[in-house]
Amino acid sequence: MKTASLFSIKYLFLAIMKKLLLFLSFFSAAYMVSAQDSVLLYPRSVPNSKPSDIQEHREIDAQGRARISHVTNPRLYVYLPSKEKANGTAVIICPGGGYARLAATHEGFDVAKALNEWGVAAFVLIYRLPDDSIMDNKEIGPLQDAQRSIAIVRDRAKEWNINPNKVGIMGFSAGGHLASTAGTHYDRPVIENRKRMNLRPDFMVLLYPVISFSDSLAHMGSRDNLIGKTPTADKINYYSNELQINAQTPPTFLVHAKDDHTVKVQNSIDFYDALVKNKVPAEIHLFEKGGHGFGMNNATTTDKWMDWLKVWMQVNGWLK
Repeated sequence: MKTASLFSIKYLFLAIMKKLLLFLSFFSAAYMVSAQDSVLLYPRSVPNSKPSDIQEHREIDAQGRARISHVTNPRLYVYLPSKEKANGTAVIICPGGGYARLAATHEGFDVAKALNEWGVAAFVLIYRLPDDSIMDNKEIGPLQDAQRSIAIVRDRAKEWNINPNKVGIMGFSAGGHLASTAGTHYDRPVIENRKRMNLRPDFMVLLYPVISFSDSLAHMGSRDNLIGKTPTADKINYYSNELQINAQTPPTFLVHAKDDHTVKVQNSIDFYDALVKNKVPAEIHLFEKGGHGFGMNNATTTDKWMDWLKVWMQVNGWLK
């Protein structure tokens, strides 16, 4: 009798777990298919790639959020606002994850939906993560995908009801490094650009971003993944984006928490100071607490940085 009861409990547990896993798989997929469309960045062949058996991997974390790794076929998930709300502004969103994975839900899909409510077209970039086993030159792979995304959005602006002069880029954590690289290295293309599309973002939004690759400020995981464990001083400086700012750098909005122990707040401060020095319009908001990776909602405060961003975009003419 006791053995039968234990068997029944074990069977019930396994049945519940199976249903839970099926639900989570559906839940993960639902976040992605809620986009109106997905666009492959390279429909024919992916540049800077080499043959590999690696398959893209998706998982759900303890908070029910999708995490994507081993991306070999980069793409954009397209989120368009209703025609009644659309104002012509577009934002390409780069989720974070240390250049090892993509926090695609709370630093991607959720943000895209919120931007749609403002009338902004949003594009979640599922970019390749640097990996010697799938790339000839891993350090340029993510930037190739970011530049290609900007070119695609501008090229299809009419189709998507977008003003090609109002295309911004947003990045979280290591995605902030990618976004800020796109905003400071736009005049050094790493893609074939036959149509001569403008690769400069019109503005940047950087959330607790990795900015510097210097020994004192770098998030070493991101640095090691992108440029290796023994980079030259020139390579470190090249990808330390606070050193790459000039008067043509796009206007920038930054958010960081002072108690961020993963990516030091000085990353954002140094970037902001360099923008001011070069007379580039910029705004920075520093939370006293919040740590790292809070997405749109810093649980330590009722203040919402999205509210501040909305005002900044209105003042600068990117929202009605």
